Amino acid sequence: MAGPGCCSVSAAFWEHLRHLGLQDFPCSLGSWNKSRFNARTSSRGGRLGLGADPGGQEEAVPLGEESPEALMELLRDQHSPWALPPDCSPQDQRLREMAVLTPELVRGSNIFQVFRSLRIIGKGVEEVDEGLLELQQLEELILSANQISRITSANLPRMLKVLELCCNAVADLQDLCAQPPPELQHLGLGYNRLCSPSQDKYLTADFWPNLVSLDLSFNNFMDLLGLVSQLSSLQKLRILVLQGNPLALIPTYRGFLVDSLPKLSILDDIHIGPDERHQFLGLARQPELIRSEARVVVTIGEIKGVPDPSARQQLEVGCEAPVITYSYCVMYEFAAGEEIEDSSSTEVTKMHKHPMVATLDVESSARDIGETKGQQEPAAMEEPMARSAKVFVTPGKPWADTIDCSYRKEHTAKDLVGLKSYLASGTIVSVMEKKVLSWPVSADPEENADMKGKARQGLQKDGAKVPVPSVKQKKKKAKSCELHSDPPIWRTLGTGRVTLETLLATEDLVAAVCDFGILITEQPLQPPSLEEKDRKKGKDKRKKTKAERESQASQKTTASAKGKRKNKDSAELEEGRGLQLVPLTVQFQMQLVRWPSAAGTQSQESVAMAVGKTQ
Repeated sequence: MAGPGCCSVSAAFWEHLRHLGLQDFPCSLGSWNKSRFNARTSSRGGRLGLGADPGGQEEAVPLGEESPEALMELLRDQHSPWALPPDCSPQDQRLREMAVLTPELVRGSNIFQVFRSLRIIGKGVEEVDEGLLELQQLEELILSANQISRITSANLPRMLKVLELCCNAVADLQDLCAQPPPELQHLGLGYNRLCSPSQDKYLTADFWPNLVSLDLSFNNFMDLLGLVSQLSSLQKLRILVLQGNPLALIPTYRGFLVDSLPKLSILDDIHIGPDERHQFLGLARQPELIRSEARVVVTIGEIKGVPDPSARQQLEVGCEAPVITYSYCVMYEFAAGEEIEDSSSTEVTKMHKHPMVATLDVESSARDIGETKGQQEPAAMEEPMARSAKVFVTPGKPWADTIDCSYRKEHTAKDLVGLKSYLASGTIVSVMEKKVLSWPVSADPEENADMKGKARQGLQKDGAKVPVPSVKQKKKKAKSCELHSDPPIWRTLGTGRVTLETLLATEDLVAAVCDFGILITEQPLQPPSLEEKDRKKGKDKRKKTKAERESQASQKTTASAKGKRKNKDSAELEEGRGLQLVPLTVQFQMQLVRWPSAAGTQSQESVAMAVGKTQ
């Protein structure tokens, strides 16, 4: 391997050998073992196997030298400064032991004949250079988690049987298929940038006649019919991994593959049994069932831990006071590019078109309870578009200890690549509070505006205090009046991210109970206590005689002690009311519908929701 590049496989190979220290103590040849090898004859040829007695004799170790056993102990003792890290591969350990027992095997070009497997993982390799051809006996090459975008097959050893390129940047297989290793049995291309239909043609028996295992997971293959037509030529293929691709989101994905590739034994790390093969029998002859779309069902159950809004307001009697109504809903994101089949569906509310939907701070902390009104800055409205997601909101529900949303919506996604990206990043789920102030409509606009302005001055931020009607207003008879509602005021009670990545693998259902913590509400201002009023009135009262003051003082002492205990109990009670001991939670689940289990969707959802209730 002469002249390796700085980011090539050869460079990483030599750097790895240097790290192993095969030419340093206690390995290789040196003053610590020279007498053992000086007496060797050419008949031995230095070809002693690993673990053999190098001298073949039980001779005393010369002064200043170490026995093979002592040198091996220095390699194996984990407390030794020459020991390899615990996470090193077994091959590395064997190489070092070989360098102690038969050092001539790892000197010069001889080391190329030793390697059967080479693992270079996460070393920033960008190029598979021709220096790799020096390893003529190489059968396994693992180059995962590097930065390889192009593989020249002419630089691969001809004896190669396993080639693993997982987690790289491979986007084109043309160069790899120019002169592929004829004996290759496993090809790992997971977590790369391959896509269909341009790369489907390179996955045939013309290039890989002996391929037994193929990993194409987490790429961007979308054409299920086209890919299967090419893979069907691989007669020796027994193991196939396609999970994480957009086509794996299609409901009929697994059944179609099982029936189309009858020799396949394992699909997506799951064994294919006789029952499953019989279940999908004949599906390969019905390509019309393969529609390039995915169906996802979102179900939202109970909300718990919402503070009682009545604790934050003091209702006043009178038509002129505003009527405050509260409702609660759950907001979540879903991938853009969805096909809306029923535009009149009650699940998709008008809120979707409201500017507020596009501006809620979905990245805020779970305890952010800052109010957000409908009018927002235009720059913030572009954020959901950049995230390629739409916002959906459940119908509003009145307050209760347990708010049952009973929400279910089936989404049909046409953009499978966008859906994959959405599932990989997860969704944002938020619990929202909607507050609406409704005001009486007066015949006199000036009077209505004046009354409304005065009333607003009496409203606190959380709507805790309502203005007391004036004397003139009190004289009016109570009667029903027409109300005009202000734009709603939205408040985020809790928001968080739900991980959905398991839906890209083999899981069909994600059921979560989103826990946003305990919400602490602000209490309205309380009127002054009787003691405070008495102290203020005491200044204006006439002075009493000494005897009267002493007599009254003794009576007040007993009453005061009782009052303090009562006030203390009241304070503790109020404190208990203000602190919600039940954390704010919401049940959320998302199911990827797969054929033929679509008929059992409802039952699976019920089981998952029941599990969520027990948590």
